Amino acid sequence: MSLLHVFGFGLKVGHLLWMLCCWIASIISMNWLINGEFKDAKADFLVDSGSKMWFKCWDKISSYSFKIHHHYYQYICSKRVSKTWWRKLLFSWVIGWIVASIWIFCYMSSQATEKRKETLASMCDERARMLQDQFNVSMNHIQAMSILISTFHHGKNPSAIDQGTFARYTERTAFERPLTSGVAYAVRVLHSEREQFEKQQGWTIKRMDTLEQNPVHKDDYNPDLLEPSPIQEEYAPVIFAQDIISHVVSIDMLSGKEDRENVLHARKSGKGVLTAPFRLLKTNRLGVILTFAVYKVDLPSNATPNERIQATDGYLGGVFDIESLVEKLLQQLASKQTILVNVLDTTNQSCPISMYGSNASDDGLEHVSYLNFGDPFRKHEMRCRFKQKPPWPWLAITTSIGILVIALLVGHIFHATVNRIAKVEDDCHKMMELKKQAEAADVAKSQFLATVSHEIRTPMNGVLGMLHMLMDTDLDVTQLDYVRTAQASGKALVALINEVLDQAKIESGKLELEEVQFDLRAVLDDVLSLFSGKSQDKGVELAVYISDRVPEMLIGDPGRFRQIITNLMGNSIKFTEKGHILVTVHLMEEVIDSIEVETESSSNNTLSGFPVADRRQSWKGFRTFSQEGSSLPFSGSINLIVSVEDTGEGIPLEAQSRVFTPFMQVGPSISRTHGGTGIGLSISKCLVGLMKGEIGFVSIPKIGSTFTFTAVFNSGCSSSKEYKSQQINNQSNSVSSDFGGMRGLLVDPRAVRAKVSRYHIQRLGIHVEVVSDWKQGLSSISRGNNAIHMVLIEQEVWDRDLNSSALFISNLEKIDHGPPPKVFLLSNSISSSRGNTTSGVCNLTVVPKPLRASMLAASLQRAMGVGNKGNPRNGELPSLSLQNLLLGRKILIVDDNNVNLKVAAGALKKYGADVVSAARGIEAIELLRPPHQFDACFMDIQMPEMDGFEATRRIRDMEQNTNSRIQIGDSSLETHCDVSNWHVPILAMTADVIQATHEECLRCGMDGYVSKPFEAEQLYREVSRFFH
Repeated sequence: MSLLHVFGFGLKVGHLLWMLCCWIASIISMNWLINGEFKDAKADFLVDSGSKMWFKCWDKISSYSFKIHHHYYQYICSKRVSKTWWRKLLFSWVIGWIVASIWIFCYMSSQATEKRKETLASMCDERARMLQDQFNVSMNHIQAMSILISTFHHGKNPSAIDQGTFARYTERTAFERPLTSGVAYAVRVLHSEREQFEKQQGWTIKRMDTLEQNPVHKDDYNPDLLEPSPIQEEYAPVIFAQDIISHVVSIDMLSGKEDRENVLHARKSGKGVLTAPFRLLKTNRLGVILTFAVYKVDLPSNATPNERIQATDGYLGGVFDIESLVEKLLQQLASKQTILVNVLDTTNQSCPISMYGSNASDDGLEHVSYLNFGDPFRKHEMRCRFKQKPPWPWLAITTSIGILVIALLVGHIFHATVNRIAKVEDDCHKMMELKKQAEAADVAKSQFLATVSHEIRTPMNGVLGMLHMLMDTDLDVTQLDYVRTAQASGKALVALINEVLDQAKIESGKLELEEVQFDLRAVLDDVLSLFSGKSQDKGVELAVYISDRVPEMLIGDPGRFRQIITNLMGNSIKFTEKGHILVTVHLMEEVIDSIEVETESSSNNTLSGFPVADRRQSWKGFRTFSQEGSSLPFSGSINLIVSVEDTGEGIPLEAQSRVFTPFMQVGPSISRTHGGTGIGLSISKCLVGLMKGEIGFVSIPKIGSTFTFTAVFNSGCSSSKEYKSQQINNQSNSVSSDFGGMRGLLVDPRAVRAKVSRYHIQRLGIHVEVVSDWKQGLSSISRGNNAIHMVLIEQEVWDRDLNSSALFISNLEKIDHGPPPKVFLLSNSISSSRGNTTSGVCNLTVVPKPLRASMLAASLQRAMGVGNKGNPRNGELPSLSLQNLLLGRKILIVDDNNVNLKVAAGALKKYGADVVSAARGIEAIELLRPPHQFDACFMDIQMPEMDGFEATRRIRDMEQNTNSRIQIGDSSLETHCDVSNWHVPILAMTADVIQATHEECLRCGMDGYVSKPFEAEQLYREVSRFFH
């Protein structure tokens, strides 16, 4: 066992499910192909081709599945996985999960880095967007000012704007230009107009390029020290400026290199143009200038560059201090200042110009957001970095380590599980070895029991057989008593052996039930006759009552049913010294429909007047009564409920829990006082279970016990199956015609006892009327409506008042309605009844209890002079019946034991059979080689050299060969005594009650089975099937 075995089990389950699905699909498809109605040949062709394709696919699927199955069993199930291989697998598991943990750590770290990048990008884009939006607002306002100057300065004469007006206006509207440091306007002056312009303005046009080469500090700046602008075609001196940059007034914008290119490009394109970053005058900080050209009012919108140059009046510029502007912007986002911002002019990609910030950063992450300030010729971008280093990826670390720890724990669990499974597998192998040893010991025990059974029963067969033969000789009374005592002891020993062997068969699970037809009432009559002597000796009333709704014939195992009843009644007889023992049989439906069927426990409504344990408590735990719907029997089956109640000692409360435990007695003194092995109830419980029933009991110390069990049989009235008929003699059917139409009067004050007596009397076909006392009985007879042929009186009524009893008899003789009825006394004790009756009335016939059909019929026939007066008691087969069957029959007996040969030969010769003996199976084969004169053969099973089974097989082979030669004409009928079909009846004869079963006998060709020693009933049953 290992992890691969678990995988293999899943593979097998999947294979089975796959095969089941394929099988269902094949059934559905085949039904569709077969039942489909295809009319034309093309459809038929499609059906054939489709079915062939399906079969091919099915074959491939089956072959692949079987290959997988084969490889699994070859490489996994056929050998155990070695420890080295498992260690490699465990090492691979650990390495694999370490790699997986590292990958998980890297993946989660990369995810954290990506999230950090996304955060940086979002923050940088937000700042770039805000900077760009505010710059666009300032740019739009500067462009609006250029239109204002064109209208009110160049469009008016004289001009409506001067330096003061411009300065005040720009200061008041500075909030609309949040990113500008100042605004200035430079007018276009041609060289020819320079002198006049300077006179008009009162200052000289100054040049700018000297400041660019020799920058000055803010405090040292003085415009009067600037040099005049050199002579050139045109000039762009600043005439209006915001106060904050008023120092640029009179400076020629065209004299500076950057400003000149910027101004010329602006008037040519008609758009705002930005300069490259440069140091601003006085502040010496990096900044840029946005320049718009101011055109004449009448310039068309689609003017050419030359037209724009000619129409230019001046240039309006806005100064942007980038450093201070970006700082103001970042201050607005002070709560989010977790990143470093750099603003660059990247017009020259090889040498970008930093406009704000520094390149120093502690984080390697950087995000670039592009800025659009309206000048398509210049490119700007914002580069952002985090100020702090990235934190440790604790989530990735803890997750990866956690997964690795879990994987290692799982590996440890699997390792421990595999080691445990390996240990369990070793233990399993040991257990299998022990199981084999136990099974071998069980087989040895069974063989030992069979051998012991055979070896014990074989001499017992001789002892009992010889005792039975001795009883047929002339013996005096003392000798006959000795023989009967020895025979009873021998039968008790055989019964004890049978109980022990039954327990052994139950433990080995080899006990099986027969399925034969039998008469339930006759079986119970047999059991009554078995215990009648003991009950009469003790003065205990013994009775059986079977409901009229119970069928006459049932199909089941009568022997095992008799065994259960015998065990229960034997225990009752053993422990009951006074009162009664009552056996009742009902259908389960009767008890369910009327749960009060004979369950009252009062002393006035019991068989003997003694209180009994309430039988309802004995079936209280039955599933039949506790589960809805389970009380109904199976279709065609008969569900019986049988109760055995007694008024004995009862079972002590502390011993009731071990009643059904094998070899357990109620107390240590029980076996010494009453005898027994303590396995009768255990065997009965197992037999009840085999009959699909349940057993329970209720017991009250000093009151009595009631055992109840259920059993399921098949109805023997109409069955389509052929069953072996159980031919048990039942005299009630034959004598019912002798008493048909007769009427009887039963005098009994007890309802239960009267019901039991009426049941047995009515079985003879007699109509019974029940009265409780003499007065009612005499009144019923005196009415004369129907003639009473017999009066049956319970002994309790008779003994209560002998004078009244004698008076009742005398009154019967005085009745004039025909001959007086016969009077019968129902008595438990023959001796006491005789003593009481001989002194008073002589015309009285005593009928001994327990009542049963055959005994009651014999008593009535003798007293009334009808029918066969010599009927034997129930359970004894007339010798004449066997004698008629066996007289003159030539029978071969085969047994290796001389004593058994003598016993069997003596038993058969007693009935007139001509017996030939053989000691070996080989002799039997030679004697039974056709043709021969034998009518039957009794074959012992266990014999040396050749057992009975092998001998029977060879005999059947000889008979089959002979019959075949006769049929094909190789042999004539004359040479075979004119017999065309040879088949001699062979009956198994053995003392082995475990191995010699009926099925084994039938398999080898035997026709029946007779156990040793011979019982007249069994011998008659088997022989009557062949001889008529």
